Amino acid sequence: MAFIQMNLLSQNLMRTVPVNVILPADKQQMPGMPAREEKPYKTLYLLHGIFGNYMDWVTGTKIMWYAEEHDLAVVMPSGDNSFYVDHPEAMNNYGKFVGKELVELTRKMFPLSRKKEDTFIGGLSMGGAGALLNGLKYHETFGYIVSLSGAFLIEELPHRTNDTVNVLERRDYAESIWGNLDQVAESENNPKYLVRRIKEEHAEFPEVYIACGEQDGLRDVNLDMYHFLKENGVNAVYESGAGAHEWDFWDTYIKRAMEWLPTENTGLGRNSGNVGI
Repeated sequence: MAFIQMNLLSQNLMRTVPVNVILPADKQQMPGMPAREEKPYKTLYLLHGIFGNYMDWVTGTKIMWYAEEHDLAVVMPSGDNSFYVDHPEAMNNYGKFVGKELVELTRKMFPLSRKKEDTFIGGLSMGGAGALLNGLKYHETFGYIVSLSGAFLIEELPHRTNDTVNVLERRDYAESIWGNLDQVAESENNPKYLVRRIKEEHAEFPEVYIACGEQDGLRDVNLDMYHFLKENGVNAVYESGAGAHEWDFWDTYIKRAMEWLPTENTGLGRNSGNVGI
C-alpha cells in the first residue's frame, strides 16, 4: 500500500495545501490470488473533522488496511476549520477545492477513474457535513457520499448568541463560516436546499450512507437529515450502533461504509503483518 504525502498549490485557496493519498498500486497479491486488472482506481475523497487535518484518518483509523482490502484510492486533504464551504471574499473556497479542483488535480497525477460511479466523497463530523454538502453540490462528479456523525448545524444557527465562552457555539464564529445566519437555510451552504434544487432540475442524486452513534449528541440531526433525503427521493442508508463522537465509532463505520460502496473488495495483499501466511 503506497502512502503518499504531498503539497498542492490550490488556485481556489491561493496557497499550498497538504494532502495525503493512499494508493494500492504496489499491492502484492497473496499466493493463489489473481492479479488485478490494469485499470484506473475507484477513489474516495475523505474529509477530516474540526480541529483536524490531513493526518487524522491515518492516525485515527485503519483506513490504509481498508483501502488496500478494497483496492480503493483515498485522498485526504486539509480543510482547516472551514466546514468545507466557500469564502470567495477571502479566497478560501474550500468547497470548490475539495469538490472540483482536488479531483481534477489528483486525476492528472494518479491512475484514478474519471467515472462518476467510481468517485466517492466522505468525512466525519464537520467533514461528514462537508461531504454531503459538496457531494450534492458537485453531483455530476460524485456518485456516492459517506457521512459519519455529520455536523448538520444549519437549522440551529439562527438561534445562536454570543452568550457562551465556547467559541464553536458562538454566533460570531458561525457568521465567520456561513455568513448571514438568517439566510443560510436558503443558500448553497445548506444540503437540504441543494436537494430541493437537484430535485427541481430532475438531475440524478448521488447515493448516500449516513451513520451516527447512539450516544452521539448529533444523532437527532443525522436522523433528521436521513429522513429528509429519503422523503425527497435520495437513495440513502442509515446505520447506527453503540458509540459517541469518537474514533472507535468512526473506525468501525468507515469500514462498514467501504463495504457499502461499490468497491472491488479483493482482500489484503501480502505485507509485513501476514508475510508468513
